[in-house]
Amino acid sequence: MCVCLLPTAVMARTILVVGDSLSAAYGIDPNAGWVAQLKKRVSAHTPAYNVVNASISGDTSANGRARLPAALAQHRPDVVVLELGGNDGLRGLPLTEMKQNLTAMIEQSRAGGARVVLIGIKLPPNYGQTYTQRFHRVYEELAAEQRVSLVPFLLDGVAGEDGLMQPDGIHPTAQAQARMLENVWPVLRKAL
Repeated sequence: MCVCLLPTAVMARTILVVGDSLSAAYGIDPNAGWVAQLKKRVSAHTPAYNVVNASISGDTSANGRARLPAALAQHRPDVVVLELGGNDGLRGLPLTEMKQNLTAMIEQSRAGGARVVLIGIKLPPNYGQTYTQRFHRVYEELAAEQRVSLVPFLLDGVAGEDGLMQPDGIHPTAQAQARMLENVWPVLRKAL
């Protein structure tokens, strides 16, 4: 009698992107968004990974925190990319709450066995220099305290550039998405 061993199936690993309108491709074709472009890049360069976009326009860090457990249970990601906080800042919500929510999301992701990449956002100056500086420091502090990888500013080279922002001045155009991916890719690639 021959006992034959069959090779085990290779299970794809998952990158879960949890974000707001900047990752949900607000105002443009979703297939043109930076996360859709990330899917293409990952399938070409790192085919062992699958990309799931769980981003919802308008989400605050509290919204993301509330829905993260279900997304973690459903997708069992190896890497979680957190791109949240912009709506907290635009609404002038307390930064301590934003930091607590993002901290909880990092901890929940790690508890599920995932590595975390945190994506920082900067605010327009409407809320004053003190608030906007403190807002951006939240991401730097979290990255240092939680020892997670940080993309300092998703819209680096995009914000304020002609043709790269939609008329609202907040959301990037389809032409900006490739630059946004280039801002994320070097940090994310190390996490893979």
